[in-house]
Amino acid sequence: MKTHLAEGRIDYDGTPLRSLWAYRTFGIQGDSLVAFIGGCEIPFEHMADLEDLRLRSRIASPLMLHFVAEHFDLDLEKAVLRQRLLAALVRERLPEGVRREGDDLFLGPGKLSISIATLTPVSSKIHFGINVERATDVGVETRALRDLGLEPAPLARAVLDAYAAETEGILDARTRVRGVP
Repeated sequence: MKTHLAEGRIDYDGTPLRSLWAYRTFGIQGDSLVAFIGGCEIPFEHMADLEDLRLRSRIASPLMLHFVAEHFDLDLEKAVLRQRLLAALVRERLPEGVRREGDDLFLGPGKLSISIATLTPVSSKIHFGINVERATDVGVETRALRDLGLEPAPLARAVLDAYAAETEGILDARTRVRGVP
């Protein structure tokens, strides 16, 4: 599992959900989790969530910490499980009062995060974004890391390390168990 915290601002528009984005953008080949900081504005033609499309929801934020994972298998259920693992790992690194509901994080009534898991022709992809600054004009109340007094880069590093360790631990556990007849 390769991880990378990108330098500079990278805005998210949904296109990093395309296959091999980490390889094409950063030269990272294979299963990976990339973190970056930037704005978010997802046009309808790049939305993967049909419910957001049906409702014509605006998905945007002035500044988010983004995570994009790619695993080279085509199991959507496994991708959703990994998405929830990622949300749980982020939640564990945030102060008390932040709660996880499925793949989303909340602080009081305000939504902290967005997330999607999907498949490409060659891989499964996850995007998890957490507001650094509050989003406005998105149809829901939002919260942000700044409300918690947190900076995104240290959180990104901690989550990258934790996700890689969990992934490696899962692979280790899967390869050292004997079959039971």
